[in-house]
Amino acid sequence: MAFEGYSPETVDFLWGIRMNNNREWFLSHKQQYVNTLYEPTKALGAYVFQPFLDKSGTIIKVSRIYRDARMHHPLPYKESLWICIRQDVQWWAENPCLFFEINPDGVEYGFCFWQPKPAVMKAFRRRIAEKPEEFLRIINKVKKDTGMNMTAACYKRPEACPNPKLAEFFQWKANLAIIQHEDFSPDTFGPALGERVRELLQKLTPLYDYFYQF
Repeated sequence: MAFEGYSPETVDFLWGIRMNNNREWFLSHKQQYVNTLYEPTKALGAYVFQPFLDKSGTIIKVSRIYRDARMHHPLPYKESLWICIRQDVQWWAENPCLFFEINPDGVEYGFCFWQPKPAVMKAFRRRIAEKPEEFLRIINKVKKDTGMNMTAACYKRPEACPNPKLAEFFQWKANLAIIQHEDFSPDTFGPALGERVRELLQKLTPLYDYFYQF
């Protein structure tokens, strides 16, 4: 199935599950979920993953709407669906990934590294101190290619930085991200969305590769 875009019915379902997060409502709208949300998201995932097919160890995950019962969440369904390109690891949030998500408020896609272990960020600081030009070349190219800056949660008391050019990076603690947000519009309801997502993820791949090494 080729990705042809989402539809207004997709948005109707997403708002419906937000306002009616219960089994009875979901079962009566399950075919709408499959046809307008789940299958298009799978097709989008297959499309954006094509450039990564030969990238060793890299997989793609497409979420489902059902919550994990082990989480004991009061609501049985998620109100979003996401695609995650990453390494085959147990806990994705501790590792860099490229992603796409659709929810009632629109779509988001880009790079994220939500919960890196402290040891990973320590290794990152050591690496950029030893080889600053390597990282600066990558981050500057990404900024040039995308027009976007990395955001991050920062330490309240960052370590002393030996190089003024690296001071902002020494502050990074978690939630490293470059994310494009789009409100729903006619542009969402067509295959051009897949082209935009794939193009941005490819431009962000050097960041994904860099952080994966730690």
